[in-house]
Amino acid sequence: MSTLLAIGIDPEEERLLRETVRSVCSPYGHEYFERKARERGHPRELWSALGDAGLLGVAIPEEFGGGGTGISQLAIVTEEVAASGTPLMLLALSPAVCAATLTAFGTSDQRQEWLPTLASGEAVMAFAITEPDAGSNSHNIRTTARKVDGGWRISGSKTYISHVDNAQAILVVAKVEAADSATGREGLSLFIVDPQSEGLEASDISVEIVSPERQFTLFFDDVFTSEGNIVGEPGAGLEPLFAGLNPERIGSAALLNGLARYALDKASTYANERNVWGVPIGSHQALAHPLARAQVLLDASQALTEKAAALYDAGLDASSASNSAKFLASEAASSALDAAIQTHGGNGMATEYGLGTLLGLVRLFRIAPVSTEMVLNHIARKRLGLPKSY
Repeated sequence: MSTLLAIGIDPEEERLLRETVRSVCSPYGHEYFERKARERGHPRELWSALGDAGLLGVAIPEEFGGGGTGISQLAIVTEEVAASGTPLMLLALSPAVCAATLTAFGTSDQRQEWLPTLASGEAVMAFAITEPDAGSNSHNIRTTARKVDGGWRISGSKTYISHVDNAQAILVVAKVEAADSATGREGLSLFIVDPQSEGLEASDISVEIVSPERQFTLFFDDVFTSEGNIVGEPGAGLEPLFAGLNPERIGSAALLNGLARYALDKASTYANERNVWGVPIGSHQALAHPLARAQVLLDASQALTEKAAALYDAGLDASSASNSAKFLASEAASSALDAAIQTHGGNGMATEYGLGTLLGLVRLFRIAPVSTEMVLNHIARKRLGLPKSY
């Protein structure tokens, strides 16, 4: 039996998990999601319901109030939540990136303080790595942390950081001053920072995305965080960082798979019910074939996402599979949403049909949390052995 088959999720357990998520999400749906976005609110009711059902903490160890399973189960939760019409990007951050990083590299005190509340949904942890002048190049991160009595002082800026206004903590990537300048990488460290800290300012970024999960630019002006808030050893943050980035890729892929399902479900229903030329419009190949192609892409994306999650949960190298899953899921969701909108004709752009409102969000995932181009760079180097191009 292969390693992946040996650690696969029991089909009955998976069925029950999916049914539970659907049941929790059923009172909400896309109208709720869209309304919260228009009101500039947060989907706290849904988030709390997911936490109360134990769904946010499925990948967090049982000793900290979680389900003690793995990223495979969290990916299922994320997919089903998105398939209900409420694609919460936070699922790929707080219970994925942040919880996975703290589980693997946090101190005992950090795990005791944060993991139980991340599992219950009482606390949200944002993740801050992207910078205005660094983009995808983490080697160029300029935010620095200098050692002072009792802790660290952080200075610099971050951009496109979500949930800053909804978080109880931010996991910040910064360079430790006086790090090994020959490698640059060795200086990266992770810090838990209070969003209400003196010297920390957040500026809302206006984006063309209908979502209650807004984006912010952060400015750190000598922001203090205590000695107990550094995750891992000073300057050795690469390993903790990558412990969280693969779950982020997997979570993003799962969310996109859910969005693709949502779009195809709506399109299939509409194509069966809509009758213009004496037969349902779904009988016309011009509409049926794009939907079928999108379904094929979705099937492949779901399989690759499951593989990436299984590799991660087994403690194996999941980097290529995670990046590939995120790439393919982006293609599947884009194809599914485009075909679904075309199937609906003019109604595809009507707010009430819940498709046009997702255009900006689906397009975003070709840029973030890692761009399509950087994913292809990774695959070219790691899978094909091609020379580094950047």
